[in-house]
Amino acid sequence: MTYVLRGAVALTVSVLLSACAGPIASTGPGAGSPAVTEAGPVEVGIIAFNDFHGSLEPPRQSVLAPDGKGGTMQVPAGGAAWFASALESIRSKYPNHLTVSAGDMISASQLASSLYLDEPTIGVMNRIGVDFNAVGNHEFDRGTRELRRMQDGGCEKFTAKQPCQLEPFTGATFRYLAASTKDASGKTLFPATGIKSFGEGSRKVTIGVIGLTLKGTVDLVSPEGIRGYTFADEADTINAAVPQLKAQGADAIVVLIHEGGKTKGTPDPNGCNDLVGDIKPILDRLDTRVDLVVSGHTHWEYVCDYGKINPAKPILLTSAGVYGKEVTDITLEIDPVRHQVVSKKAHNVIVQSIPYTSATGLRENTTLYPQFQPRADILEYVKRYVDASKAFTTRPIGKLSGPATRGDGAESAFGGTLGNLIADAQLAATRSAGAQIAFMNPFGLRAPIVPAADGMVTFGDLYQTQPFGNEVVTETMTGAEIKATLEQGFDSNGPEQVLSPSAGFSFRFDRSRPIGDRIVAMTFNGKPLDLKARYRVTVNGFLALGGDTFSGFVGKPDAVTGPTDMEALESWVKAVPLRTVPAEVRAAPVGR
Repeated sequence: MTYVLRGAVALTVSVLLSACAGPIASTGPGAGSPAVTEAGPVEVGIIAFNDFHGSLEPPRQSVLAPDGKGGTMQVPAGGAAWFASALESIRSKYPNHLTVSAGDMISASQLASSLYLDEPTIGVMNRIGVDFNAVGNHEFDRGTRELRRMQDGGCEKFTAKQPCQLEPFTGATFRYLAASTKDASGKTLFPATGIKSFGEGSRKVTIGVIGLTLKGTVDLVSPEGIRGYTFADEADTINAAVPQLKAQGADAIVVLIHEGGKTKGTPDPNGCNDLVGDIKPILDRLDTRVDLVVSGHTHWEYVCDYGKINPAKPILLTSAGVYGKEVTDITLEIDPVRHQVVSKKAHNVIVQSIPYTSATGLRENTTLYPQFQPRADILEYVKRYVDASKAFTTRPIGKLSGPATRGDGAESAFGGTLGNLIADAQLAATRSAGAQIAFMNPFGLRAPIVPAADGMVTFGDLYQTQPFGNEVVTETMTGAEIKATLEQGFDSNGPEQVLSPSAGFSFRFDRSRPIGDRIVAMTFNGKPLDLKARYRVTVNGFLALGGDTFSGFVGKPDAVTGPTDMEALESWVKAVPLRTVPAEVRAAPVGR
């Protein structure tokens, strides 16, 4: 059958969803007309992004980019209408083009999207003209039935929120890909692969696309929401799909994977300095016929010629940061005679939008990077949902003594003053359950809280920081179990993450020591933590289920479920006329 995407993009589905391991085939804009001339390679533009997270409005965040003087500058970026214009500007260069996403398009979203179950984000992506989106871990936050609704549309209710509040929801016109997400029979949740062809006859070229999430998704979402599904090894999944796509005529193999890495040193959206992370061992095992890997998950930006890291794997690796602040412009030149990619290049385009005031001052526009104007239809569409959500977002909560921020750049593993504030809030909210200590995971802190000039913060300000709605859980742990769990933030299973403790608890660590023995000091109320004593510990429900690989919190006795993380934070902020943001350093390396 033929599935026609909005925007006059024809999508031919070669295998029904009931046999989801099969590919999707499509012909796109420019089909029938050569990209350059009647001789030589055919040029295909791939417009790629990742981790959009329902960022309908400008997220009041920047991209750190070279300032042309040997330093860096902060460029204000993001917002769906500006993002749409950036995509259009790139797409206009290519008669043949494909627009793809490497997961986490939805969930952990801004309130204007989250309140409406991310239906407006899907609406934006339909209007923008996305072709394929790999599932990421956050696509599973509301369970597989709700995720299927994102694809298929409809108003059936699978969550506490009511679907279709502002308009009927028709579903995504792009296709989700989920090569590694399988049920007990081996059937994938969505198709594993997609195909898109350009041109005709001897000038026809075909792009094969593989989409998948990280195998660690099982540790990042509620077990109930993914019941009946497993997440297979990434490299094995990709390598199994490559020969299938080649057999169907794919000249180029593109992987969309919700897993990634980070670079070190001076930030550069187009750099690849000292790449580290879980994406590397995956790339090192890939079939050499993979040409391009569009990655995500780490919220980092990079463009890497991976052949310079591992000459045996000449793969182009990209990532476009987070929240639609960047988009990657990728060029593939394909020889239609030899049926292979002969040239490939990429660079990240900053979606420069509007100035904003941050925790440290005004972030203004710059002429060093292009500034985009908002696309009018997207701006109007987003405004409808933003206006409808204002009753929630503008409600005043209370006052803070100043901005609450988390670590950034090299300090991104730390929760900062924001982690302190939230840990204190969750401790206070669970005192009735006997709580003595609380911990917050820095990766769960999505945005700083920047109060108005008079200190006032709104519900929308708090929600942008914690958009998950996790209930908090208080359980009993020994001092030894607390130490072992803190150690998991420094093991080799996932990126480093330094848990933020509540007031009265502090710890020091030494990265030079062996894994499992890096926590060198812990104090509670001014005294060394007793490893044999029992303590009542509060964490959010995500951590209580072993999220972010902190399995030490799982299955502890005397567990009591408390309010949601948002309820705890709101109550803590409004409990006093002015809530002081705790600035003390509670977790740090030795000597600091």
